[in-house]
Amino acid sequence: MRRRGYPLAMTLLEIIILAIIQGLTEFLPVSSSGHLVVASALFEALGGQPVKDLVEVEIVLHLGTLAAVLVYYRREIARLFTSDQRVIPLLIVGTIPAAVLGILLKKGMPAETSNLLLQNVWVAGICFPITAAMLVWASRHTEGDSHYTQLGWKNSLSIGLWQALALLPGISRSGATIAAGLGVGLERTSAATYAFLLAIPAIAGGGVLEMLEALEAGTTGTPLATLAVGFGVSFAVGWGALALLIRWVRRGRLATFAYYLVPLGVAVIAWQIAA
Repeated sequence: MRRRGYPLAMTLLEIIILAIIQGLTEFLPVSSSGHLVVASALFEALGGQPVKDLVEVEIVLHLGTLAAVLVYYRREIARLFTSDQRVIPLLIVGTIPAAVLGILLKKGMPAETSNLLLQNVWVAGICFPITAAMLVWASRHTEGDSHYTQLGWKNSLSIGLWQALALLPGISRSGATIAAGLGVGLERTSAATYAFLLAIPAIAGGGVLEMLEALEAGTTGTPLATLAVGFGVSFAVGWGALALLIRWVRRGRLATFAYYLVPLGVAVIAWQIAA
């Protein structure tokens, strides 16, 4: 059924655009949530519907990128149940900060307050340059020599705290967690691998919260075929973006994304001032 007072289902073109945005920005260190908030505001300014009102679309796009990381890191995930079992408790510890903060923001406070933090274009515009600063630091930081399987629970918790910060639109989860991994002495590839293993429960947990929202509010009636296209596009684009990011991490070129994020943040803030 259609949610009372909500806009009509998304068109195929709109969901393809959002799937491309989601697939690129979920893994590239530029903040998927920040881009979706800005995209939502642009759609609304152009007379379209805000993305935040289409919960089932967000679920499908997140499932597409979740599938991409599961397939890309299938060997590392398989080792979690054999030779790397000690990493599982570390991932649980690292997930706790984002889980607690996410539940608090989405379920533990009034919707108006939650939206002020999570759906605010101003917040995204301010946080894009903050992500840029983290990426510049990560690129200039001397690479460690530790593997993620050697992490202790304190370092895993530290990385998890940075992941929790990425709940704010404009703060990149991958950028924050890779930078945090480098900060605790991991080698570049290992920092990226651990960042994305840690992202799996975070993305899945966010999807569960969105599913609960969908069950409470109903659906906007977007056709299943359209949703399937969105899933496929977000999976394919997410896979490519993940492979590209790993290549750039190995080369120590994360700072390149700062040249995009700083002008983007300035442009978003200027747009809001002029609006």
